[in-house]
This record gives sequence, C-alpha cells and structure tokens, in this order.
Amino acid sequence: MSYAENRKARFNYEILEKYETGIELLGVEVKSVRGGQMSLEGAFVIVRGGEVYLINANIPPYQVKNTPKDYDPLRNRKLLLTKKEINELAGNEKNKSLTIVPISVYNKGRKIKIEIALVKGKKKFDKRETLKKRDTDREIRRTLKTAE
Repeated sequence: MSYAENRKARFNYEILEKYETGIELLGVEVKSVRGGQMSLEGAFVIVRGGEVYLINANIPPYQVKNTPKDYDPLRNRKLLLTKKEINELAGNEKNKSLTIVPISVYNKGRKIKIEIALVKGKKKFDKRETLKKRDTDREIRRTLKTAE
C-alpha cells in the first residue's frame, strides 16, 4: 500500500536509478504516515557526513493536541541505507546536474519504506514530449476500448 506519492518527480525529472530505503520516524509520525497524511511535495534528499537525510517532507501531527510542543512537521529525517549505497549517492550528488528526490512512501510488511531516485532535470521540450506521449497513449486506449 502506498502512503504518499511524488507525482511531480516523474514529470519534472528523468529517473536514472532507484533505491529502497528505511526511514527513521517518531511514533507520532508513523501513525500520521499510516493515516496517509504525509506530503513529499518539494522534498529532496541530501548526503552529509556519511548519512542520508530527507529534507522538507511534511508529516503533520497525528493528533494535534497530543503532539509535543516542540514537534516540527518539516524536520530532517534520517534515511537508512547501506554504506555502499551511501557512497554511490555521495559520488553522484557531487555531479551538479543530478539530484536525489523521494518518489513514494509505502509499507513492506510492518516497516515503512521510502523509494528515492537519482534524477536528472528535464528540459521544457522534454516535458512537452511527455505530455504528448501521454495524450496519444490515452487516445489509443480510448479508440481500442470503443472498437471492442
């Protein structure tokens, strides 16, 4: 089951490589994510000091009145990767044209996982091409459906 999806990422970026990671959450955040309240809009991933962090992902409190007063819904959250994967990401992050963005948040068994991807920004004409392809695919499906 998918809890959150970053739809803009697939439109704005060309996905080069995907990684499945664990995420370090507080108990309040786990309940909120399972309730489908997480937003990945504007979120990105950075590598600092041999650790990987999810920045700017919004997880509002599950129960506002029971939440600690110092709770920050936009706090940096640590992502759990192997050393080999962290080194790969750190090496690729140095390349200025590449970025790391979260794609989706889902559960695997009882654990909450986050799929991140190494991406390259699309140019304006690439985005137009994506829109045209989507429209033509939709038209083809529509005509096949009416022909049956």
